[in-house]
Amino acid sequence: MQHDYDLVIVGGGLAGNCLALALKDTGLKIAIIEANTREQLHDSPAGDRALALAAGTVKMLEALSIWQGISQAATAIKNIHISDQGHFGKVRLSAQKENVAALGYVIIARDIEAHVAKLVANTDIELICPARLVGLMAGHDAINIGLKRGDEPLNVSAKLLVGADGGNSSVRKLLEIAQRSTEYGQTALVTTVKASLPHKNVAFERFTSSGPLALLPVDSDHCAVVWTRSSEDAETLMSGGEADFLAELQQCFGYRLGKLSLAAPRREFPLSLIRAEKMIADRIVIIGNAVHQLHPVAGQGFNLGLRDVVQLAEMLIKQHEAGLDIGAADFLTAYAESRQKDHDRTIDFTDTVVRIFSNDWLALAAARNIGLAILDHIPAAKALLTRHAMGLAERLPRLGSRR
Repeated sequence: MQHDYDLVIVGGGLAGNCLALALKDTGLKIAIIEANTREQLHDSPAGDRALALAAGTVKMLEALSIWQGISQAATAIKNIHISDQGHFGKVRLSAQKENVAALGYVIIARDIEAHVAKLVANTDIELICPARLVGLMAGHDAINIGLKRGDEPLNVSAKLLVGADGGNSSVRKLLEIAQRSTEYGQTALVTTVKASLPHKNVAFERFTSSGPLALLPVDSDHCAVVWTRSSEDAETLMSGGEADFLAELQQCFGYRLGKLSLAAPRREFPLSLIRAEKMIADRIVIIGNAVHQLHPVAGQGFNLGLRDVVQLAEMLIKQHEAGLDIGAADFLTAYAESRQKDHDRTIDFTDTVVRIFSNDWLALAAARNIGLAILDHIPAAKALLTRHAMGLAERLPRLGSRR
């Protein structure tokens, strides 16, 4: 049977565009459906957020020929300093001791998003934009997709549909896939500060009784701030003036980087752990934030989503080259099973860190600080933690023999 496309990707953000780029030379006929214009995506406040890219993620971006065009916009993390406010425990991770150039990199989301969108525009992948998804109907050998482009209805078909349309996924909602949600009662306050002392490519993670505070190196003398506070505290800090905000931030972080000054608007994002109860349906798979939304404490959200992308791309290439149906139920089940362990491990780790380090119970504070202090003096354990931080503790998906 003839279809309009082999693959339709709903969502023209990072996950959807990276998947399209991974498959651009396979001979698959691909379309991307995106509800927002390129200008709207570029101007979104979410573009201001800093992404912490693990070293393993950089390897995958290199394989997709993405990193080569954005490396100059990224700042290397050469050391990670983990501490607990008001307590003695600390851990220091070093790229030099692991004989690597960097433990990871920090990049502003808008920089990588714009570059990836430009790469996609230079392929023969069709972009249907702006268009909204309004209906899905799976048949024996096709998924029929109902769209609205302005006031005009449009219907297309494909062998497989991938939902890469973020936390408010239209694909997930149309499929009525339930989500398990854990509310932390916390909000992330995000901004950029200029420090009076050089950051020397150190990323700081400071745990406080109200939640973690991360300062990530950006260019030569700026740091991206991801500051987790209780929702009540966050509301007070956001409603107050910049001077009060900075004074509280300085008190919380200290003067390791000297005096801090605001260099970008303050933004707030409520935090929760959200996980879809399944990631596949008939001729449909959902990936990235459509499946999982994590607390930013461990900086694993985009890294986990990119592993979804690359694993799916690798399996799609093999399925297509074998002349098999890329939307077959057994193929999608195999993909879901291949991602389950990584999802479970990363999500459980992130959730555990939030619960242990957002708690001022004295006994727990003592135990975690003893743990940090011991860990800092056991080279083998610290090396393993570093490998996890770099996203290199497990096998990375390959991208087919041609890559």
